[in-house]
Amino acid sequence: MLASDGSVRPHYQGFADWLHRTPAEKIAQKREEAERAFHRVGITFAVYGEDAGTERLIPFDIVPRIIHAAEWRLLEQGLKQRVNALNLFLSDIYQQQSILKAGVIPAERVLGNSQYRPEMQGMQVPGGIYAHIAGVDVVRVAEGEYFVLEDNLRVPSGVSYMLENRKMMMRLFPELFARQAIRPVEHYPDMLLENLRGVAPAGEDQPEVALLTPGAHNSAYFEHAFLAQQMGVELVEGQDLFVQDDAVFMRTTRGPQRVHVVYRRVDDDFLDPLAFRSDSMLGVPGLFAAYRAGKVTLANAIGTGVADDKSIYPFVPEMIRFYLTEEPILNNVPTYQLHKEDDLSYCLDHLPELVVKEVHGAGGYGMLIGPAASSAECDAFRARILAQPEKYIAQPTLALSTCPTFTALGLAPRHIDLRPYVLSGKTVNLAPGGLTRVALREGSLVVNSSQGGGTKDTWVMAG
Repeated sequence: MLASDGSVRPHYQGFADWLHRTPAEKIAQKREEAERAFHRVGITFAVYGEDAGTERLIPFDIVPRIIHAAEWRLLEQGLKQRVNALNLFLSDIYQQQSILKAGVIPAERVLGNSQYRPEMQGMQVPGGIYAHIAGVDVVRVAEGEYFVLEDNLRVPSGVSYMLENRKMMMRLFPELFARQAIRPVEHYPDMLLENLRGVAPAGEDQPEVALLTPGAHNSAYFEHAFLAQQMGVELVEGQDLFVQDDAVFMRTTRGPQRVHVVYRRVDDDFLDPLAFRSDSMLGVPGLFAAYRAGKVTLANAIGTGVADDKSIYPFVPEMIRFYLTEEPILNNVPTYQLHKEDDLSYCLDHLPELVVKEVHGAGGYGMLIGPAASSAECDAFRARILAQPEKYIAQPTLALSTCPTFTALGLAPRHIDLRPYVLSGKTVNLAPGGLTRVALREGSLVVNSSQGGGTKDTWVMAG
């Protein structure tokens, strides 16, 4: 919000003025109101392995993260470029494998990856699109300079919080929206539905879309129900669908109804017990055969996980150059691949300075943040790395940007990241902004809700 000389950045001026003239008691009252409303609506997520109960409220902070128009234009261009290249990469590795033949990425990194699905080899998917919905995590380290932390292409979550945060801010502070040109995000469910209908099997004029959830015990179940309701499509579990003559049907009170597009929030392994894990109770027997026959579209496609795996992440800039013959607009964080001897040696020598992540890890689990770790934690992690170096990557800690955030002691800077949602269908679209996550503990760099992080509304200014 403030420049290094203490002056308010121009795009924050309207909010800063409002903050200055609003009494502290009124702000405290509004914060309490927000918490009560989130409880009432049931905007929760589950934390696995917690005894305190399955549901937890994600802390919401009323200070928005504001991005000016020119900075967003750059981000938008960079995100579209990146997701376009990732889709081309997925199409290539399941078809011609030209990037592997050219030696740009070592073939064993891809073909030996646990997320690579040989069952998808040679299969055509509608429009050549694998990642219909991508959530790309980015951090800002300097004026207009963004780095991509990771690409979430399997079943990216969190967009419901983006929408509910905006609804909450508009309800609590209508005067802020009346005075400033803040770009809307509430059309995202319509964009998503149009995007999903646009990738239906050829020849379907009125494609039926359904959202497949693992069920109420899933950590993101609130989001599944919310998105289905917002799009006006059916929320289904595995037992609500069946396959007949390679077509997918939904059981309804009016009899079987054909489904053309399944927006699935179930992982690959559990989608079809006949094709993948035979013990899965979450999937639909025969779904993969219907998919192979071109009678149904799955969004996201099976096998997208190989492109968001952290061992593939270091190669994304090369993918952009290879497929698009362009220079990457957004930077990767410099990454040490610990299966390489030199990188491993450097990492072990500099462990207290680095962030080390599990290649297949997610949600902030299985990582070491060197600067915040004790020497005992570093030693324990060193042993894990030495036992299986190929399971890890390491990165320098970045000076992440901060945003003013309400804490027990008043306003204080806290580190943030941003997850914009990129939709690929007949065109590539983004809702302006995304989910801003905030590390609520002082000095912490971990923003994940599973690790005690919170969220903020993200304002992209028009202009």
